[in-house]
Amino acid sequence: MANELDRRALLQLLGFGGVVLGSGLPGFSLVQAAGGSQDFFFLQLSDAHWGFSGPPNPEADQTLKQAVRAVNASTARPEFIVFTGDLTHTTDDDAIRRKRMAEFKAIVADLKVPKVIFLPGEHDAALDKGQAYQENFGPLHQTFDHRGIRFISLDNVSDPGASVGDTQIDWLKSQLAKVDKDAPVVILAHRPLFDLYPQWDWATADGAKVISVLQPYRHVTVFYGHIHQENHHETGHIAHHSAKSLIFPLPAPGSVPKKAAVPWDPEHPARGLGYREIDVKGKARTVSIQEFDVKGAKV
Repeated sequence: MANELDRRALLQLLGFGGVVLGSGLPGFSLVQAAGGSQDFFFLQLSDAHWGFSGPPNPEADQTLKQAVRAVNASTARPEFIVFTGDLTHTTDDDAIRRKRMAEFKAIVADLKVPKVIFLPGEHDAALDKGQAYQENFGPLHQTFDHRGIRFISLDNVSDPGASVGDTQIDWLKSQLAKVDKDAPVVILAHRPLFDLYPQWDWATADGAKVISVLQPYRHVTVFYGHIHQENHHETGHIAHHSAKSLIFPLPAPGSVPKKAAVPWDPEHPARGLGYREIDVKGKARTVSIQEFDVKGAKV
């Protein structure tokens, strides 16, 4: 496993000024920004659903721990990790909700990284408008700068109607006003900001308003979770990339009559599960995306 993980050092960009995806899709480049010339990478993990139990993953109490071990087994250290929501599995019991959050925090505390950023999912925050989440993980939305890139995490889950809301959109405008329109901006969210498949709750009610606010900025990329699979989409010049889940995969949008977890495959228990590495390299701030399964094997 360690040898597989160390292959990160061998990743080479296959295109100029774009993103390298396992699927071969075209991608994006984050332009050069002041103080942002150094190469770095971060990881995106999503939809751990700690506390879930059921046939879609008989090993549900192990996959998050496997991912933590896989990340720690690498000799290359990400500069930070982002968890894009659904850290825990939903429950009506407030005490159990907080217990699951405490257990999740204890597990990911073993990650050997300088910084971990958390986002809420609807499983974490919709039933109590994010109260327990904020007690355990902090703000529902936030912003930070890293090596010349402005990162902004949005909350499109604590409102049961799946809206970002005017107050948060005004906050987003205020944060974007602080950066140049040519500066690189990364948006982090749980649900897709575009209408991927609203029939399955794969949308944000006022996502079009958010995208409208982002459109004047020329180098915006969105990373999100929620749909338990890779999906790559563009709204104008804005690229949207969803991540796999750590608990069970879901079918492609609209591919089956009813949304349900893909059945467990005991012969391939890691199939469809995983996390991603996002590398930012060179003066052009070229980005490559590499997918790993929960045991750290490149896929």
